[in-house]
Amino acid sequence: MRYVAAYLLAVLGGNESPTSKDLKKILDSVGIETDDERMNKVISELNGKNIEDVIAQGKYHLLSV
Repeated sequence: MRYVAAYLLAVLGGNESPTSKDLKKILDSVGIETDDERMNKVISELNGKNIEDVIAQGKYHLLSV
């Protein structure tokens, strides 16, 4: 979840396509260690997607639970 949160913070800050370096900078600023494999997985899954659409799809899936 920390990588998703960092990715969202980067996007909210105006970076439409955050890199692992961007996420590391965010996470390091609050003392969180990173796992490159997990971080790169999040980046590869979200890269090129509209964050608002991803959130909307996630809300839909939560409603079915």
